[in-house]
Amino acid sequence: MAHFAQIDNNNIVTRVIVVANEELLDNGVESEVKGVAFCQSLFGGNWKQTSYNANIRKNYAGIGYTFDAGRDAFIAPQPFASWVLDESTCRWEAPVPYPTDGKIYSWNEATLSWDEVTA
Repeated sequence: MAHFAQIDNNNIVTRVIVVANEELLDNGVESEVKGVAFCQSLFGGNWKQTSYNANIRKNYAGIGYTFDAGRDAFIAPQPFASWVLDESTCRWEAPVPYPTDGKIYSWNEATLSWDEVTA
């Protein structure tokens, strides 16, 4: 199965669908162009293939993600103003690394730190 993301005029993902592999075949070879044409025949609009395993376009597309044509990547919305985009992965990173002590933490934007989650 292949996955395709519909993108609006602002490059925001509005829908992600699953397409049967046979819809992509062009002389026995999978083709993104064929998949895009199939999606357009059903719904119209602009489509990009996305990979559930993030094999292409850095990240699996989700509704609300942005497609960045320059990076050829799907990028999640920025979770906090202090987080920065890692250019190699196109994923947001906190300014302080997540603790590695095995405990659960949540990000505190006011203090720019990780707060331990307690039951």
